[in-house]
Amino acid sequence: MSAREPVIDAHEPVVDVHAHVLLPALRGLVQASDPDGFAAAADLEARRNGPESLAASGVMIRERFAKLTDLPTRLAAMDDAGIDIQVVSPSPSHYYPWADASLADRIARAASLATAELVAAAPARLLGLGLVPLQHPALLVPALEYAVLELGLAGVEISSSAGDVELSDERLEPFWARAEELEAVVFLHPFGCTLDERLDRFYLANTVGQPTENAVALSHLIFSGVLDRHPGLRVVAAHGGGYLPGYLGRSDHAWRVRPEAHGCIEPPSSYLRRLWFDSLVHDAAGLRTLVGAAGADRVVLGSDFPFDMGVEDPIALVREAGLGEVAERAILSGSIRSLIPALSPALDRAVSP
Repeated sequence: MSAREPVIDAHEPVVDVHAHVLLPALRGLVQASDPDGFAAAADLEARRNGPESLAASGVMIRERFAKLTDLPTRLAAMDDAGIDIQVVSPSPSHYYPWADASLADRIARAASLATAELVAAAPARLLGLGLVPLQHPALLVPALEYAVLELGLAGVEISSSAGDVELSDERLEPFWARAEELEAVVFLHPFGCTLDERLDRFYLANTVGQPTENAVALSHLIFSGVLDRHPGLRVVAAHGGGYLPGYLGRSDHAWRVRPEAHGCIEPPSSYLRRLWFDSLVHDAAGLRTLVGAAGADRVVLGSDFPFDMGVEDPIALVREAGLGEVAERAILSGSIRSLIPALSPALDRAVSP
């Protein structure tokens, strides 16, 4: 069965919420603006990943550079994979969480503008997410408003933490409130892991580090009561939420027996129904676990296009899980309507004969 073969309805568009764009000009701007900070960050990245992974990643990026930077190449790859619409976000390598306030603000706005320009070149096929400087909470709301209100992007992408800022930080309350008010998507996508050199071989920095960071960040959101105070937030977690959805019993137990773990009103497992997750868990059993924990209506298709830790055929992975037609349809297209309400008119036009 090919990727282009429909699940139920030949007109139902397939939406990939996890796809990236690389911005070489932005990298050059950052390096020129703060060469010492850029060099120190590169050294940290080298220590975290180790020489073997750095070398392999360099080859991988060179091989996939056109997909990351060239629009016709991207659109052709989408067609090959059966993807009608991509939600494009900057590569997480563009977070630069070490940047000072002035540079960080420039970075976020430049990344958002570049993403908006890419989307404008193919508005029927692409939707975009900008960036905000998470390490500087006072700058978040203006950067969010610039991305959503001025550029027309669907929301923003954030990391699992930045500097001393965790997602439970009280300084983020204005950001959560404004994101809720704007119905803006907040795409949680880690970059790097604070376990540092413990993960510097076997590509553990990614294979273990990313799902760990996802689980930690989501736990900060849940246990701190952010989702109680802002029930309308539209947070979607990359990599299927990492390790958290498969090990919720321990979180619920801590909530019941530990007073300091009782910052949220309901058991932590219940909050998965207030979040969205991409389908990028790499095997059918993992996807069935995620759907069992959160519900198919809270899972959206994700490929991590075009990186090698993504999947070339995300539609096939959904089908392999054997979830049934209703759940498949929700993940491939239907769930995105609740995550991004503004996308529904485009989906309706695509469905209409």
